[in-house]
Amino acid sequence: MSNDFRLGGDLLINRIGFGAMRLPTNAFHGPPRDPETGRAVLRRAVELGVNHIDTAAFYASGDGTVRANTLIREALHPYPADLVIATKVGPVRTPDGGLAAPTDAAGLRSLVEENLEELGVDRLDLVYLRIGGIEPPPRGESVGERFEVLAAMREEGLIRHLGLSHVDSGHLAEARAIAPVVAVQNHFHTGKRDDARLLAACEEAGIAFVPYFPLGGGISDLTDDRLAKVAERHDATIPQIALAWLLASSPVTLAIPGTGSLAHLEENTAAGSIALTREDLLDLA
Repeated sequence: MSNDFRLGGDLLINRIGFGAMRLPTNAFHGPPRDPETGRAVLRRAVELGVNHIDTAAFYASGDGTVRANTLIREALHPYPADLVIATKVGPVRTPDGGLAAPTDAAGLRSLVEENLEELGVDRLDLVYLRIGGIEPPPRGESVGERFEVLAAMREEGLIRHLGLSHVDSGHLAEARAIAPVVAVQNHFHTGKRDDARLLAACEEAGIAFVPYFPLGGGISDLTDDRLAKVAERHDATIPQIALAWLLASSPVTLAIPGTGSLAHLEENTAAGSIALTREDLLDLA
């Protein structure tokens, strides 16, 4: 299976990418991490062949002093020609450091402009419309009005490609009737396969499926006997096998493991070289 994927038909990216959420802080509302370490992680990621970074303007330390987008710009701007930076809009920071999702479409333009300014670009490669929080996607909630706003900004040239995050098949169908969707980002990993049908729909349409929290995100524990057995067989770690399984599950899956640690970065990116066998996949089924 190829280690590359052509996002939106025109952006060739490595299927092992990088999630920037843990650069500013280890816990979402936690204290700031050392910015220089964050910049070092980003530079090393690019050295290791990562050319797909997933971020958001609301990825920041609890006090707002360290921001993922700012670290990305400081570490990598001017950006390599092949680097694809994906961001997401929808949630916004509340005064107490939490998150709230806008209830209308009017605020989306300012959120896109915030990302443009922070990242120092004239056009964003990929913008996801994120709806809801960590709980199951809000079924029956229309994304049409909000997605139309982003589609209009795509027509203006401010956005290259559009995606959806934390959605179901109904949301995907509604959005695709408005404008092309090139990526879907939902919570999915070896221990959480609720969206297998949505993944199949994305595969059929050639849409990238980009799970957030591909290693559990601290919400769920990936450790089980099946993963441990395969990890031992490959002299690998359990997280590496979880990432390798994700890539093997479909040609459209992309992995965006996040970390603020150079050692974990090296471990995660090395997972891209692990080729799982048929026996491995049967053990992990």
